[in-house]
Amino acid sequence: MLRHLNFLLNKPYCLNKLPVANMCSVMSTASNKYCQINEYNGVREIVLNDAKTRNSLSLTMMDEILTALTKSWHDTNLRCIVLSSTGPVWSAGHDLKELAPECGAQQHTAVFEKLIDIANNIRKAPVPVIAKVNGIVAAGGVQLVASCDMVVCSAKSSFITPSANFGVFASTPAVAMSRIMSHSKCLDMLMTGHPITAEDAYKQGLANRVVPEDELNNEMNKIVTAIQNKSRSVLALGKEFFYSQLELSMQEAYKQGTKKMTENLQLKDSQEGIRGFMEKRKPVWSHL
Repeated sequence: MLRHLNFLLNKPYCLNKLPVANMCSVMSTASNKYCQINEYNGVREIVLNDAKTRNSLSLTMMDEILTALTKSWHDTNLRCIVLSSTGPVWSAGHDLKELAPECGAQQHTAVFEKLIDIANNIRKAPVPVIAKVNGIVAAGGVQLVASCDMVVCSAKSSFITPSANFGVFASTPAVAMSRIMSHSKCLDMLMTGHPITAEDAYKQGLANRVVPEDELNNEMNKIVTAIQNKSRSVLALGKEFFYSQLELSMQEAYKQGTKKMTENLQLKDSQEGIRGFMEKRKPVWSHL
């Protein structure tokens, strides 16, 4: 995997010189072995930060991601979670050393299930989870990105699932990819191992915004600010329903949607929002 990415980069590895979190002033920072966690203005930024392996998703790194992702969901000050990275490779995917034949099927399963656990908790999170991408995303990294609620990337970013080149079909990434991309383009990536550009990713639904690299932080700031201006409880209710209705028939989804909107209207913040609109003032959210 790393050899393939080295070929794509065609240059020695160097740290990304852009600031990791300059959207707002950083309030607190915690550095773990593989991830840096920044907390600022209601935003939790989980930064993949393992230059040696090009941010490969080792079991230890995934444990750090999962711990940071699921921390303090009850805290209404938490409004948004951002997954970002340092360096020209957002993530090289799973650490192939942990998938070597001698590691055994039990560890192989543990590796895949850990990333699935992260993906499932991204859906369960009561706040939006956004992937901020500025570089190459490969294999399991594509799975992680495709599992996020939103994906914002720089124009220089690219996405690739090359594992079939060395005898492994990317079946678990395919689950996340096939739910947001056209099936033909998804299979093109999985079967050929050819990369797609950020613009192609946007056209195929893998990314929802593509901006020049020097505008990435400003674009993220616009998105986060928009989220912060909403009621956390309303967005949490809506996110939960959005994912649950995907598994239903349209008729049942509308039925459940009616119930959910009626439930929504009982929220304190919903009532405050309607009053604010009628009184021509900004609502004051309690996030309840």
